[in-house]
Amino acid sequence: MIVGTAGHIDHGKTALVKALTGTDTDRLAEEKARGITIELGFAYADLGGSAITGFVDVPGHERLIHTMLAGAGGIDLALLAVAADDGIMPQTQEHVAILDLLGLNRGVVALTKADLTDQQRRDTVSAEITDLLSGTGLADAAIIPVSSLTGEGIDALRAALIETEADISAHHAEGPLRLAVDRSFTLSGTGTVVTGTIIAGTVAVGDRVTVSPSGLTARVRGIHAQNHPAAYGFAGQRCALNLAGEGVRKEAIHRGDVVMAPELHAPTDRIDAILNALPSEPKPIGTWFPARLHSHSVEVGARIVPLANPIAPGQSGPVQIVLDRPIAAAIGDRFILRDVSASRTIGGGRMLDLRAPARKRRTPERLALIAAANDGNPARALTDMLRIAPVDLQIFTRDRSLAPQQTSAAIERADAATIGNLALARATMDNLRQQCQGLLAEFHADNPDLAGLGREKLRLMLQPRLPKDVFLDFLHSQAEANELVLDGAFLRLPGHEVRLSAEDDALWQRIAPALQGDMRFRPSRVRDFANDLGVDEKDIRRVLRLTQKLGRTDQIAHDHFFARNVTAEMVDIVCDVAAATPDGWFAAPQFRDRVQNGRKVAIEILDFFDRLGVTLRRGDLRRINPHRVDLFGASGRESSPVGRPDFKSGWGSEPVPGGFDSHSLPPISGDRDG
Repeated sequence: MIVGTAGHIDHGKTALVKALTGTDTDRLAEEKARGITIELGFAYADLGGSAITGFVDVPGHERLIHTMLAGAGGIDLALLAVAADDGIMPQTQEHVAILDLLGLNRGVVALTKADLTDQQRRDTVSAEITDLLSGTGLADAAIIPVSSLTGEGIDALRAALIETEADISAHHAEGPLRLAVDRSFTLSGTGTVVTGTIIAGTVAVGDRVTVSPSGLTARVRGIHAQNHPAAYGFAGQRCALNLAGEGVRKEAIHRGDVVMAPELHAPTDRIDAILNALPSEPKPIGTWFPARLHSHSVEVGARIVPLANPIAPGQSGPVQIVLDRPIAAAIGDRFILRDVSASRTIGGGRMLDLRAPARKRRTPERLALIAAANDGNPARALTDMLRIAPVDLQIFTRDRSLAPQQTSAAIERADAATIGNLALARATMDNLRQQCQGLLAEFHADNPDLAGLGREKLRLMLQPRLPKDVFLDFLHSQAEANELVLDGAFLRLPGHEVRLSAEDDALWQRIAPALQGDMRFRPSRVRDFANDLGVDEKDIRRVLRLTQKLGRTDQIAHDHFFARNVTAEMVDIVCDVAAATPDGWFAAPQFRDRVQNGRKVAIEILDFFDRLGVTLRRGDLRRINPHRVDLFGASGRESSPVGRPDFKSGWGSEPVPGGFDSHSLPPISGDRDG
């Protein structure tokens, strides 16, 4: 258990910790000279409950509230000190407000300096404390008169802490590691050491970690957990980590950084949240309100943008927080806002979306998503979010600091369907399937002579619109279920087929054998087919172009058509040729020698691949473009034209009479039939 002190300056917090633990947490010379706490102090003790309890002693001076906040983020129990002679003071009130905003609901009040007052004064101050705590999470906190000087009440306070410690359930340690750094220093013979409270997860000696937001990578060389050497540390403990790695030094790690599992590193500078404004605020919080944000041990400048109405004093509402610099955070983290002059606390709340948009941030859908994310239970939050829009599971898992098994459990409880990294409500998935079937059926009815609808055009027509990589996964799942057929860049229903007329099919059957066999890499030209078969060249060209619509042929050049399976075979040959070179770049003669055709035809084939982006050309050299290599269904390829940055949204969206897609038209502008 981690106990954090709170209370006005000179109300005996440090003396109280010393009486409980035997440790003087004021370690700086200035602190001892002035008799006040300036920096965070730490102490550890076995109070008698067979567990090591950590104490975080914080400053009480109003100018040092930012230091107090750095120590308040990871505490389990608040030990509020109120001097019996002084009673409630300004920082007492502010500390109580901060503890309530941080969601603290376990606490004990120590009525310190009780030896300086009589029973009547004790009763009066106790009543004032009860009134102050009413309506907060600490409303049920016990009030125990104590004196660090005489020892009065120390045993009773220790017993209350032990009882509370027994009631605190074990910290949830299933998720990835997050440790909020509050100190970084160097020990002679040891190296760089950082200390802080483990917010979530566990850490073991030898683990690889990332210091965020800087992205510095390190290895854990040693651990002290609750002030004792340990092989590992877990959520709820104060730990000191001895870190090693390139660039790892005390100057590179600061208070406010988070040591975390590498997969969590994704800093943010724009956060959607729920903000609770304190009743003491003099006016509503409006757009672009300046403030200082405190969360765990980080402090950063911020601007507040209400997403609905201005947040009136004592009210709450959704806001977007725009930070001066990126920080490491997680959904559900509590934060406190103070004014830029550090003279007052404005309010606080919970972070709900770490990837907030800069535009369209006030749309009904955005506000609904923020409200849905407000549920701290991942399964319920996912269920509510899926009613509004699909959810990226990678972001959902990372930003909530969840373990994979926790995400899997949330998906199961939410009864969500998944495509790739995207989760959808079952109803949404069913609707997508129905839309897909309906749009393809409508297209076939309107265009019976065309092979199918372009992939990208269908993606843009579906609602909700899926990311390109997820859409490709969706298409493959539909194809495996025999709901549609993927034909190059086009899609069609399984029952749809563009058929040649009897006369055209008869002519095609005479042409087809010449496009296969030993001569497949150097087939006859259109005019040669016309001469050999005694058929008008116009009819030969027309039938070959119709077979392009059917995906049977490709027009490589003005006079050359190749069978589609031969085109795919030549893509494989190009890949083999490229793989045989040291750097992947190859020249046309290397390809020509493999297909054993003339230089002119080999160049025409490679130019065709250049136009479609299968190959990338630099002077007389070419290499494979991995993002297009599967355009013809070549074997052993992983990529697809859909979902690639270089696959423009218009490509393949409409079948055209001239070729496989809009970039397979003959390159000769003077093409004429006859």
